[in-house]
Amino acid sequence: MRMVIFGLTVTSSWGNGHATLWRGLIRAMAGLGWSITFFERNTPYYAGTRDLDQLDGGSIVLYPDWQDIQHVAEQAMNVADVVIVTSYCPDAVSASRLAHQACRGLKVFYDLDTPVTLARIEQGEPPAYFGPEGLRDFDLVLSYTGGTAIDALKSMLGARRVMPLYGHVDPERHRPAPPRPEFAGDLSYLGTYAADRQAGVERLLVSPAARLPDRRFIIGGAQYPQEFPWSDNIFFVRHLPPADHPAFFSSSRLTLNVTREAMAERGWCPSGRLFEAAACGAAMVSDTWPGLEAFFRPGEEIVVANSTDDVVAALDLSDAELDAIRRRARERVLDEHTSARRAKEFDRILSDALHGSTLGEPWKEAV
Repeated sequence: MRMVIFGLTVTSSWGNGHATLWRGLIRAMAGLGWSITFFERNTPYYAGTRDLDQLDGGSIVLYPDWQDIQHVAEQAMNVADVVIVTSYCPDAVSASRLAHQACRGLKVFYDLDTPVTLARIEQGEPPAYFGPEGLRDFDLVLSYTGGTAIDALKSMLGARRVMPLYGHVDPERHRPAPPRPEFAGDLSYLGTYAADRQAGVERLLVSPAARLPDRRFIIGGAQYPQEFPWSDNIFFVRHLPPADHPAFFSSSRLTLNVTREAMAERGWCPSGRLFEAAACGAAMVSDTWPGLEAFFRPGEEIVVANSTDDVVAALDLSDAELDAIRRRARERVLDEHTSARRAKEFDRILSDALHGSTLGEPWKEAV
C-alpha cells in the first residue's frame, strides 16, 4: 500500500509538534507494510534547524516551491492508495486540489491543529490551508482532537467522515535515560513559547519559582522573548532536539504540561509532550481540560494543577508518591498510546474507508 503525505515538516522538530509525531507514525506504518513518501517544502526556517536527514520507514521529497514539484507530486498521487494533506502544510490548497484530480485512491485531510483551526474560523480568519470549499471534497478527515471538535469540523468545514487520531509516542525514541546535570531541577517544562500559554506558564512555573527560591526550575524550548519573566532559579535550555528529550524528562522530579488556550477550551486534545514524558518515566503535573481523564487518571497517573498552590503542593509530594505516579503513567502509555498502537488504529481506519465500510470508533476500543 502506497501513501503520500503533504505536510508541514518531518525533517525539523524546531518550533512544531508535527515532525516527531510523523516520524513515529511513519516508522510504525512501514512495519505494517505501507510505502510512504513525505513531501516537504524546503523552507529556510526548517532547513536551518533540521535534525533529521533520513526518514526511518519512508522517503522524503524536499522541494523549493510548488511549481517545481507539481509534476512529481501528480505522478506520486496517480499511483498512491492514500494521499494525505495536513494542516499548516504551506501548499495544502494546491496539494488538495491536485489530489482531487489525480488520486484514484483515498483522499485524506489530517488536521493536527484542530482547536486552532476552529478558533480561527470562529474569529472570521480561516486558515490558509483550506480553500473556500473547506473539507467537503475529502473522503476522510482525521483530527488530532476528539470530542465536540468532530462535529465542528463537519458543520464548519463540510467534512463528511471524521475520525480522531490522537497523539502518540515512539518508546524506542522516548524512554528513561540517565539524568544530566544541566537538565536537573525540581520542576521542568518543555515547550515552544506561545502567547496563549504564557499565563499558564507564569501561574504554574514562574510563580512557584518565586515562592520557592531554593528550588530549581528549568525551561527548554524555542522562541522565548527577552521580556520573559526570568528569575535566578529559572534556568533556560534553548531548543532541544528529540534525542535530548529523554534526558530532559528524566532529570527532574516533576515535569509540567501547559495546554494552549484553544486546546484547553475544546478538550480531548492531549499534547504529545504528555505521552513523551510518561514514556520517559517522568512524573507529570498538568493543567486540566475536558477529556484528560480518558488518557491519564488524575491523582494516580498524573497530578492536576490549576493554581500556584497546586504546583507547590505537588513539589511537596514524597519521592515514593512521585515514583508511583510515574510508574503508572508509563504503563498506561506503553499499553495505549504508542506509535505502534496508533498506527494499527490508523491502518484500520484507512482500510475501512478504502473498502467502503462504516467507520468504527477506534478510541472506544482503546479505553
